[in-house]
Amino acid sequence: MLERDRAGNTVQAFTPDFYLPAYDQFIEITTLNQKLVTKKNRKARLLGALHPEVRVKVLYQRDYLHLLVKYGLEPPSQLADDFAAPTRLGLRSSTTPAAHTEAETA
Repeated sequence: MLERDRAGNTVQAFTPDFYLPAYDQFIEITTLNQKLVTKKNRKARLLGALHPEVRVKVLYQRDYLHLLVKYGLEPPSQLADDFAAPTRLGLRSSTTPAAHTEAETA
């Protein structure tokens, strides 16, 4: 809960997507839509200001895609078009199977 009105009703809340207990870290994954990124970043900062003991890290879609590339994982089908951008930058993992590359270009 980030903000309440005078009656005590929740006006603004923020619930990160994941909690990593080994790191005592919350993770919020967002998209590249600037409007959403700005809103989530603001909420993450506000949560940190109100509760300094809570650690929140915002991961962007590009971070997620880079992790997929780094570990040679299959990208989700809805991100197949976006997945091409990191590969053009030469970030494809050497462990990515050749069959995966052919499937992407088909």
